[in-house]
Amino acid sequence: MSQSAEQLLRGAADDTVQDATPVFRKAIWRLLPFLFLGYVINTIDRANIAFAKLRMAEDIALTDAAYGIGAGIFYLGYILFEVPSNLYMQRVGARATLTRIMLLWGLVTVATAFVTTAQQLIVARFLLGVAEAGFFPGVILYLTYWFPAALRARITAVLFMAAMTAGVISGPLAGWIMSHFHGWLGLKDWQVLFVVEGIPAMLLGVFGWFWLADRPADAKWLTPGEKAAINHALAAGAPASQTHGRLADALREPKVYLAGLVFFCIYSGSNTVSYWMPTLIRGFGVEDLKVIGLVSSLPYLGGVIGMYLLARSSDRCLERRWHVGLPMFLSAACFLLLGVVQSNLLLSVTIMSVGAAAALSSLALFWSIPPALLNPSTAAAGIAIISCIGGMAGVVSQVVVGAIKSSTGNLYLAFDLIAVNLIVGALVLLLGIRARHLSDRKLK
Repeated sequence: MSQSAEQLLRGAADDTVQDATPVFRKAIWRLLPFLFLGYVINTIDRANIAFAKLRMAEDIALTDAAYGIGAGIFYLGYILFEVPSNLYMQRVGARATLTRIMLLWGLVTVATAFVTTAQQLIVARFLLGVAEAGFFPGVILYLTYWFPAALRARITAVLFMAAMTAGVISGPLAGWIMSHFHGWLGLKDWQVLFVVEGIPAMLLGVFGWFWLADRPADAKWLTPGEKAAINHALAAGAPASQTHGRLADALREPKVYLAGLVFFCIYSGSNTVSYWMPTLIRGFGVEDLKVIGLVSSLPYLGGVIGMYLLARSSDRCLERRWHVGLPMFLSAACFLLLGVVQSNLLLSVTIMSVGAAAALSSLALFWSIPPALLNPSTAAAGIAIISCIGGMAGVVSQVVVGAIKSSTGNLYLAFDLIAVNLIVGALVLLLGIRARHLSDRKLK
């Protein structure tokens, strides 16, 4: 992980949290490395199609429009099964849920190597979404079982740094695999990519069955006193994790839809970057797979730095809204400028990197808002619904971007549309979700 347990705990002003610092440090070192690695693998397996596309398009007659559908339909499968998965996790526990999810998504990733048509790829992507459904909101909910609100922004930022870490390594890794392993076991370069990157998820899923504990009370590696300290700290804060709510209650909560709309707008930006960046970079005139992979890592390097600084500042100021909204405006401005500077390679890469890093940074900090925004009775279902609404951006944005690219040949027009979407989301956040709506530690 990019932060130590001590850095995560430093700055938490709540006295109850300070008193339980040793046990929270212990829990952080036990749980976060596993969750961090799982999220790294999750991000790589979800987005490796962006690099496979550069080679598989000719082999399976994949158009930009079909690719957009394939990239987007993943989220349809994810959305359909996300809320049931999150609610079912409360019955069977996080250990069984995360093990099942990791095994299935790894298996589908490997199977994707053997598609022979664009239609088969679309089906495989849908099944990958079904397999992964509930992973992210399940992890967010799982954190509320272990850590109070005073720590969750930084811990959530660490998880999103896993996504940034995956972004940093996935491009160079994909370029290396596809450049050096073409012909391995009779497979083409893009097929090898899916096989090699799908197996680790299955291995980690099996390991998680033996490593995770559903709640502090189930952890054999905690003493009775340590379990009591965690439970006391959770009870002293806003224990959203301890109340089981009904889906119907969350569906009637207006704040769920406001937060969902904000997430939709943020995710349309960060998601488009993930799936179209290699294509965009090749449009700059770069053809070598290794170079494309290296250049595609730059936004994620910026995202890691921005995410840490943003989360640190947000926790210190006890402010969330402007810390999320301002990076959204910055990202929108950069995306609008891409078409203007397209003739200058260095400037294009720089602006693309800053815009993508800003979108990714705001996405990370956003997830510290829902637990503070929602009532304890609606938190579990509400987080899943917000994730579902935002996940629709994955469907809509990829289909729209693919259609625009196929019909006009201009990817910059699509990024202009994404920029407008980011501006709308920032305004909804700042005007629709007021400071008084956030309950955790009097956040603003």
